[in-house]
Amino acid sequence: MEKRRAGTWVGDDNVALLTDLYELTMAASYHRHDLNGTATFDLFIRSLPPQRSFLVVCGVEDAVSYLESLSFDDGALAYLRSLGIFDDDFLDYLSRFSFSGDVVAMREGEIAFGGEPIVRVTAPLIEAQFVETFLLNAITFQTMVASKAARVAIACGDRRFVDFSLRRDHGADAGLKAARAAFVGGAAATSNVLAGRFYGIPLSGTMAHSYVLAFPSELEAFRTYASHFGNDTILLVDTFDIAEGARNAATVAREAKETGMSIRGVRIDSGDLVECAKVVRTILDEAGLPELQIFASGDLDEYEIERLLAAEAPIDAFGVGTQLGTSGDAPALGGAYKLVEDEAGPKMKLSTGKVTLPGRKQVYRRGAMEEDVIALEDEEQEGRPLLEPIVRNGRRIREAPPLEETRAFCRRNLDALPDELRALRSGAPYPVRLSPRLEELVERMRARR
Repeated sequence: MEKRRAGTWVGDDNVALLTDLYELTMAASYHRHDLNGTATFDLFIRSLPPQRSFLVVCGVEDAVSYLESLSFDDGALAYLRSLGIFDDDFLDYLSRFSFSGDVVAMREGEIAFGGEPIVRVTAPLIEAQFVETFLLNAITFQTMVASKAARVAIACGDRRFVDFSLRRDHGADAGLKAARAAFVGGAAATSNVLAGRFYGIPLSGTMAHSYVLAFPSELEAFRTYASHFGNDTILLVDTFDIAEGARNAATVAREAKETGMSIRGVRIDSGDLVECAKVVRTILDEAGLPELQIFASGDLDEYEIERLLAAEAPIDAFGVGTQLGTSGDAPALGGAYKLVEDEAGPKMKLSTGKVTLPGRKQVYRRGAMEEDVIALEDEEQEGRPLLEPIVRNGRRIREAPPLEETRAFCRRNLDALPDELRALRSGAPYPVRLSPRLEELVERMRARR
């Protein structure tokens, strides 16, 4: 079998080429014409998807790590030379390329709304323009998944849910980053072992139906698995008959108790989860096993979890996969990264449906989430500023917080959301307005055009 060719996975050695071609062609043109003055770009989400009342910011720390290590190695330069569209002078410039600019950004786990700058990059024009593609990829994807996870967390209330999305995510890196974003948004654990290693996310897993089918009987499969994993055992009880599976699980749980162990619970992955959970709960309780938890999975999302809990399904925790890692009902965010100021002054795009806000800006949150105000950077406003310095002269100026701390920050923000924003079916939009001076600048630039 042919071995995997080196370089077919994205890593620090080749990530500089993980960009759109036009970032390089624009950079080459800027370089040839000596256009490399200081420029500022805003990254923002144009508007919220349907049924979304808020976004949870995520992906910023990965974007900063990319900026700190960005460079072109010999292999990347050789490939660009082979394209025949870049001159030697530009390639020589890329051989010394690094990011030297400043970044301010909302913290991961912060609540954001449509049109608000999430990240602001100020750097020489070539650098600030070139990083567009990666920043949009990293931040919009993780923000999308973290926002979905936050909605699942709201639906779950005081119950836990686990990220089961890896096998359905759109690629290997997406699976890794989805686990990270889901944890920030509220997942208690992930099934993704690599995410556990890289990010320290707690791992959780049960068994597959194939494990049960590999044994002569369901009872033997349960006994064998429990003998290996003891107190961490969760038994999948719906391979054949749900009631029989629950009784077999109860038998193994009682046997485990006699040896000083206590298995953790059972999982249901099919059928009418309300009725199945009630049947299983009754069997376990009658067997004297009220401590065994019921874990449910199978195409769940926040709406289905809300329905199950409203029907008083006795489910203790949930596994959420496809709909979480792909954000099935809103699988993309309309992220944008636009030039808002350069050495000639503020810049404003007037394209129909894609108007941008000029100038360097700050976002202020007033009161207990009463309203947000987008203002010019030097404009004094009441409220808490959301954009914080994170990179100066190309280097991180604060360490990335532990992911558990970011998750807790997100949880506090979700708890502070007004009830109308916590609703899974969005109502009135959260008020985001422009400051007087920013409004004046917008009107002045419109008139000038």
